[in-house]
This record gives sequence, C-alpha cells and structure tokens, in this order.
Amino acid sequence: MERTLIIIKPDAVQRGLTGEILRRFEARGLRIIGMKFMPISRALAEKHYEEHKGKGFFEGLVGYITSSPVVVIALEGTNAVQSARNTIGSTKPHEAAAGTIRGDFALEVGRNLVHGSDSVDSGKREVGNFFTEDELTSWTRSTDSWIFENR
Repeated sequence: MERTLIIIKPDAVQRGLTGEILRRFEARGLRIIGMKFMPISRALAEKHYEEHKGKGFFEGLVGYITSSPVVVIALEGTNAVQSARNTIGSTKPHEAAAGTIRGDFALEVGRNLVHGSDSVDSGKREVGNFFTEDELTSWTRSTDSWIFENR
C-alpha cells in the first residue's frame, strides 16, 4: 500500500470545499490514515517547498500556504499517489479535466485548491513532515475487499 500526502490549501478551506475534496478521495477508495486541521508554520512551509527555494515564486508559495489554516491528510491505497493525482487534476486548472477537483473548482495555478505528493518517495517524505508514525492509523474497512483485490 502506498501513502500520499494531500493538503487542502487555504483557498479551498476558505471557500468551504474541504468536505467535497475529502469526499472525492474517499469515494475513489483511498483510506484516510491521518488528518489534521492546522496552520502551517513558515519553517514547515519552507521544508515542504524546499525544492523550489531560490526560485522567483518561492516566497509567494510560502506566503500563500501559511496565510490560513489547511487540512493535511495522509491517504493509503493501491497506487495511492497516482490515483490521488488523477483525482486532483492538472496543476494548471484550465488544463484539468472536468470531474477532477481542479477541473471542477479552480481557475488559476496560484489558487489550485489542493496539493498531492508527486511520487512514492515524495509521499513518504511529505507524510513524515506532517505526521509522526504514532499519528497514523492503518486500518481495514469492511468494504476493502470490494475496493482492493487480494486483500
């Protein structure tokens, strides 16, 4: 089972889209193993976006993600990273397919509602940045046999 980090960003929280976004991941079959409603500190934001340090948009990213509380979610499932990214849609909302989160609710890159890990390695690192192992709960739903093969 892969793990991925989802951040429901400040614009989505402010617009009241948290429940709808969370519903889409659950409806997809991904399992919530950790969730927090929290402000992101500048230090944590810089760590999260460290690969963009030195780029012209870095300060804007940090300022935006720290501007309002977010919901961080650790999800688990078969091909969780790619499944979550397909549910989210293209980074550029105008290129995102209808039926995706960004395709249905976003217009601009700088207000694209949600972050999802871009690889299995990033998922491991990012989940570790926001959650301790004690804060994560792997569990089995009664519906798992109808979602995952051979479980």
